[in-house]
Formats: sequence, C-alpha cells, structure tokens
Amino acid sequence: MHLLVRWLLAPLVRLVWRPVVHGAARIPRDRAVIIAANHRAAVDTAVIALTARRPVAFLGKAEYFTGRGLKGRSLAAFLSALGYVPVERGSASAGLAALRAARRVLEHGGAFAIYPEGTRSLDGRLHRGHTGVASLALGTGAPVVPVALVGTERVQPVGRRFPRVRRVTVRYGAPLDFSRYDGLESSGMIRRAVTDEIMDAIAQLSEQEYVDTYHERPAA
Repeated sequence: MHLLVRWLLAPLVRLVWRPVVHGAARIPRDRAVIIAANHRAAVDTAVIALTARRPVAFLGKAEYFTGRGLKGRSLAAFLSALGYVPVERGSASAGLAALRAARRVLEHGGAFAIYPEGTRSLDGRLHRGHTGVASLALGTGAPVVPVALVGTERVQPVGRRFPRVRRVTVRYGAPLDFSRYDGLESSGMIRRAVTDEIMDAIAQLSEQEYVDTYHERPAA
C-alpha cells in the first residue's frame, strides 16, 4: 500500500491537481523534524503527505483503524501508508497520548506533522496556536518547518465529501531552531513564546490575517 501511494497515487495527484510547491527541499531528509501547518480543509493532510518528499506521520482517530471486513482493512492500510498514527480520542488523557505518539515518531528520526490551531479554520483566518507543538520541539530538539497551505479550502470546502480539481499552493518555510531554550520545556512562558514564533512564521507564509484567540467551532 505504501508503494501504491508513493509511486502511483502521488504522481496522479500531482498530475491532476498540479500543486505549486515552494521550499520542499528545506525539510531535513535524515533527521527528526516537525512540520507545523495552517489548516484549511480535510484534504490538507494528503497535500502535505504527497509534497513533503519524505514519509510524514500524522495523528488519526483510532477507530479508523479498527474497521472490519475488506473495507475496514483497506482503509486502515491506506491511512497507514499515508503516515497516520492511531490515537484514542475523547478521553482526559487523549492529549497526552497524542504527544507521546508524536514523540515516538520524532525520537526515531521521523517527520511528524501537526496543525497548531487544533482544528480547521472556518473563517479563513489563522488562529492562536496550542502549545503542544512547542512541547514537542523543546522536548525532542527537532527543528520546526512552518508550512502554508493555500487554496485547499477550495478543493474540499466544509461539508463536501469529494475533492474538486482546484490548484493549491504549498509553501515550506526555513526550519526554526529552538535549541536556545534547551532545558526549559516545563516553562509555560517559553512554550507560549515558541508557539507564537511558529505561528508568526506560518502567517508570513500563508498571508492570512492572524487572530490571537483560539479557534472555536460554532455550536451544532
């Protein structure tokens, strides 16, 4: 399945959607790295996975991997090939479990992608980042590559099941090194400063309006 995604699906996606990719070579190829991106659509994960030039891990709901029958097994295999790591959600310890899963990827020299906003932006603006990305960077020493996804909301607007053919742009920024804060992972002030620096880099790449408040989805 991994070979199918890499050698068949990825070229097909690039042929049909023709993404404009800037700076992918900035992603380190042989060491741990955190890819921190803005989040506009459900298709964002696939866009990163197919343009990053190296395998990238993402967090995915554990229930996606427990389906039965051919359909369930095929979905689990496909998500694993894209780099999803199953994590239980909906419990008090879910956030810690997610961070532990991410750290395991980084400690083995892998690439891990995260959306610091925590959810898709519904108003087109870039919202305040949660400090989990800073905890990962400070705890593992991995550099952070900021990423801007532009136009993915036109490919798969909220509520649309299947993606449309629209061109997207992906901008990978220069890696951010936070080694100057070694040993200060437990400081909430430092975690906030690191997160804000990452969000500022994403904002410059995406040219989105930045809002210094967490994004909250409207009540159903």
